[in-house]
Amino acid sequence: MSLPFLKMHGLGNDFVVIDARKTPFDPTPAQRRAIADRRTGVGCDQLIVLEPAPDPAADVFMRIYNPDGSEAGACGNATRCIAWLEMSRGERGLDAGRTVVQTISGLLPAAAVQGGLISVDMGPARLDWRDIPLAAEADTLRLPLSVDALDGPCAVSMGNPHAVFFVDDAEAVPLETLGPRIEHHPMFPERTNVEVAQVLSRSSIRLRVWERGAGITRACGSGACATAVAAVRRGLTDRTVDVHLDGGTLHLAWSEDGRVHMTGPVATSFSGVLPEGLLRP
Repeated sequence: MSLPFLKMHGLGNDFVVIDARKTPFDPTPAQRRAIADRRTGVGCDQLIVLEPAPDPAADVFMRIYNPDGSEAGACGNATRCIAWLEMSRGERGLDAGRTVVQTISGLLPAAAVQGGLISVDMGPARLDWRDIPLAAEADTLRLPLSVDALDGPCAVSMGNPHAVFFVDDAEAVPLETLGPRIEHHPMFPERTNVEVAQVLSRSSIRLRVWERGAGITRACGSGACATAVAAVRRGLTDRTVDVHLDGGTLHLAWSEDGRVHMTGPVATSFSGVLPEGLLRP
């Protein structure tokens, strides 16, 4: 057995995309890890498997797997990539302008906008402690959590959990050591993504991200969404903000109805066929 794949990325947050709508593919955790391995596999931050959409309002279902074999509920950069793929493969190409991507966290409408960018409605930010989820009731505006120099994060769910720490200097934070400690903290029963955010102005944030199940990545769309929401809740920025990640900039807008809109680029790196060795159980 062999499977064709496409390698895509959004601001360096990279994905192996497998279209399993005609030939079903349900990878085991071991297969997910093997494909994502950067030394012996293709290598990616997330493995994306496309399936027929159960909801008739959606055009495609996107399943998201982390390099550790776990399944993720949301990935903003991957959503833009798959939305672009769906629109570009349609009869009218990107002129069709719109598509809807379904994930285990819900429906994500997307549109092509000026400059070749893709904008995604990432849905409402969830702010109740049960939605994050947390192990016990707490004020999500400022959690009672301190790990070394990081203190009092804001918790946001964008279909996956985020702990956003506001810091004076994002570059100075040893995220490679603090990220895994916070990800696995008992406060987060389903683990958490970790953001360190430096507010540059009312319309600009510098952001670094430790992704749950993946580690430090060059960009994280859902993390940028969560950070924009957290910054507004803390009164640090306006509702429209540019978030500058290691891989580039995303434009975020948290509308008054609670929905978060993310706009940014997508790119295709290469295509190939997965060898049988990576597909063994």
